[in-house]
Amino acid sequence: MATATVLSLPPFYRSSADVQSRRNRRLLHSLSSSRKCQLYGLCHRKRSHIIKNASLQVSCSQIKVEDGIDDETCELVDGVKLVIGESEDSIHAYLLKAVKNNNGTGVLLLSDIFGFEDSSTRDFAYRVACNGYNVLVPDLFRGNPWRKGQDQNEFEQWFGSLSLERVANDIAMATKWMADEFLAAGISKKLNLIGFCFGGRQLIEILARDKQAYFGTGVCFYGTQMNPSLAAEVKVPVLFIYGDDDPFCPLGTVYEMEKRIEGSRVVIYNGRGHGFAHRPESPEEDEDAENAFVVMRHWLHDYLVVNKG
Repeated sequence: MATATVLSLPPFYRSSADVQSRRNRRLLHSLSSSRKCQLYGLCHRKRSHIIKNASLQVSCSQIKVEDGIDDETCELVDGVKLVIGESEDSIHAYLLKAVKNNNGTGVLLLSDIFGFEDSSTRDFAYRVACNGYNVLVPDLFRGNPWRKGQDQNEFEQWFGSLSLERVANDIAMATKWMADEFLAAGISKKLNLIGFCFGGRQLIEILARDKQAYFGTGVCFYGTQMNPSLAAEVKVPVLFIYGDDDPFCPLGTVYEMEKRIEGSRVVIYNGRGHGFAHRPESPEEDEDAENAFVVMRHWLHDYLVVNKG
């Protein structure tokens, strides 16, 4: 069984709880110091969207999961920073856990090239947790993600230094750890996989190799360099969310993946480029990002909450 050590709460949490006292307890049971959502100024933003004739209020947690859950419930999330594994084979990760509205299901979120500590990735993970999930965000780059503002001439060298086999093994270790936690807690054994960009590419490869059937579904946000030949090996439905103005993601490949993966769905946003759903850069992109979050939320609810494994 993969082990984990609690390091600290993420930077956007403030807690007086004794973290050391938690080290020897199961993490899905032990996280108890909740804090209101005051993350990066998201609080008190309210607007509405109409999705499938259903009006959804957007509040501090961005999207309310279901009728009857108030803002306080949605805003309560626990978080810890972990080390999963032993010695040189260990990886860092964030675990975010819904408190009052926890639905007993898990999400493994694979970041883009900017890594698991990027604020946009953590914002998104927090919002997912606010909607009732246990979200694990592993460090895919072992402390060496691509840095914003880094010289683009260095990108090929940086990317070439990545061991994709090591990344896949780290994801497998994080998956096994989370599955073991769920088994020990006696709750749903099915997980969901979410991937952005580089993480979306890894999502397809991980699902194609998921012989243990850990995952019940996947959500791929503008996954790059996907291999359509792997689609036949993917046994769970995948939601693909893309923009039609994304130079890194040919839509022909996306539609081909949809045809080959039974039960999958493609949602395309007109005029949107790469990264719009988790790092919007304009009011228009922000509106479509909110819409995409609602689409994803319904997908997760249908495949993980309604159809728990």
